[in-house]
Amino acid sequence: MPLKTLFLNPPSFERFDGGASSRWPATREIESYWYPVWLAYPAGFLEGSRLLDAASHHISVKETIQISKNYEFLVLFTSTVGWKCDQRLAMAIAEAKPSIRIAFVGPPVTTSPEKALNECPVLDFICRREFDYSVVEFAEGKPLNEILGISYKLDGKIVHNPDRPQVENLDEMPWATKIYMRDLDVTRYNVPFLLHPFIALYSTRGCPAQCTFCLWPQTLSGHAWRKRSTDDVAAELAWAKQAFPEVKEFFFDDDTFNIQKTRTIELCEKLRPLGLTWSCNSRVTTDYDTLKSMKEAGCRLLIVGFESGDPQILKNIKKGTTIQRALDFANDCQELGLVIHGDFILGLPGETKKSIRNTIEFAKRLDCETIQVSIAHAFPGTELFEYVEQNGFITNEAMSDKAGHQMAHIEYPGLPVEYVLEMVQKFYDEYFFRPKVALRVIWKAIVNRDVPRLYAEAKSFMKLRAQRNKTVRVAKAIGEHI
Repeated sequence: MPLKTLFLNPPSFERFDGGASSRWPATREIESYWYPVWLAYPAGFLEGSRLLDAASHHISVKETIQISKNYEFLVLFTSTVGWKCDQRLAMAIAEAKPSIRIAFVGPPVTTSPEKALNECPVLDFICRREFDYSVVEFAEGKPLNEILGISYKLDGKIVHNPDRPQVENLDEMPWATKIYMRDLDVTRYNVPFLLHPFIALYSTRGCPAQCTFCLWPQTLSGHAWRKRSTDDVAAELAWAKQAFPEVKEFFFDDDTFNIQKTRTIELCEKLRPLGLTWSCNSRVTTDYDTLKSMKEAGCRLLIVGFESGDPQILKNIKKGTTIQRALDFANDCQELGLVIHGDFILGLPGETKKSIRNTIEFAKRLDCETIQVSIAHAFPGTELFEYVEQNGFITNEAMSDKAGHQMAHIEYPGLPVEYVLEMVQKFYDEYFFRPKVALRVIWKAIVNRDVPRLYAEAKSFMKLRAQRNKTVRVAKAIGEHI
């Protein structure tokens, strides 16, 4: 029997969506959680294991420590923002059960294995990049010196084993949805623009795009695009539809679900008979025929990273697209009846007050049903981090406040951090407080019978809005005094 293993997405800040499948670790404007998909795969390999998603299920630190006493091996998915909390948790778990073996996985330990092992002495090892088979092999008894892709301490010195090749045959991986059925409550997962309840899963790994800010392909999944067979994906969804009759929507959380036209159309042909409602991430380079095939197969919504409305910034971040292509894509989606949730980032390299205004006006032209506006974060291991660090643009401020909310930590000449934070809020205000947009959001909530959820989300958003406005006022006052 393998070691009895606990796969943990740890508790952290209140309402913090920070580990296991969050590309943008933060406490959200509106409480929302993504599924811990990455942890589900190795959990499916090990008999007697458990996937514990403490954040979404509101399991406290104390409860987590108590649960961990029943296990022999802990695999914790950590994040840059949550690192200090996760380190303290691991040490408390080790104190409560000294015999437990502990491994950390995730971007921070991939990019800084020495830092992790030196700062957290209770770690037996860390996994670099994809960790599925590394943790499984350890649980099954393989010695540390024979496991690829890990780093550990031996006689006080850090040892880096050779890298592990990326997983190529994704059809060999367990179905994440079966682990959800075993260990998770799907009603705990809420994303404002997705129907509730929803389920998230992957049909591919990796992203060939070169966006300089993006955390996942540069630290975990890599740029090599690997795909499951369309038969395997369709079979999992057919099973999940029967297993979760309460689920209203399935979400493909792939970085680039529809990047290959032939594969996307082939998969859509197999999804169409299932009668599902589903959504996915999408790039604006997707053509009309592919979008049409997706719509006919039950696709409802696309999450699209537009990022900026300034052409030079798109070049600076190697986005690989243009303003005009984004507008054409949005028009195609509107014609086909596909809903868009648009993602935008303020504070990317080259940002100015004018470029921020360009992005706000660009977003209004796109007229997505919903949007998310993030502050640029330079995560270690990304090209953006190297750029801002080398140029001295990183301030002394942390990425997040004491509650885990995003804080501007990159400051360019002539663009104070408090201005960027202020413009995030103005962006939201100018976009959502337009009468047609506000009415559209309310009408969709009525149609989808989600009015109570909309009310709760609106309260959360307005509370955070007030907090941000106060933060900006205080920062401005300090700046004027100095």
